[in-house]
Amino acid sequence: MSRWGKRKEDYVSDGDSDGNAPPKKSSKKDSDDPDNIVVCEISKNRRISVRNWQGKVVVDIREFYVKDGKEMPGRKGISLSMDQWNMLRDRVEEIDEAVAENS
Repeated sequence: MSRWGKRKEDYVSDGDSDGNAPPKKSSKKDSDDPDNIVVCEISKNRRISVRNWQGKVVVDIREFYVKDGKEMPGRKGISLSMDQWNMLRDRVEEIDEAVAENS
């Protein structure tokens, strides 16, 4: 196994697979980062936010952890450029169909 890879059993999902609890939606600014707007909390430790990184707007899907009583962004996550975000957004129906076929 490479130093970057993890085995399947190392991953733990904290989302609700039954769809009982819809994600929390908000449009608040993160008090620590003035360029970070939290759009949606998809679970206790995962958020989707829009932020400005190195002068470019990105959609950030990331896990957070608590350190010394303060929520910090973790390494697990992805920042999508606007081109990548638009590609994903345009393919949502295809993704939904694939999920339905594999459920």
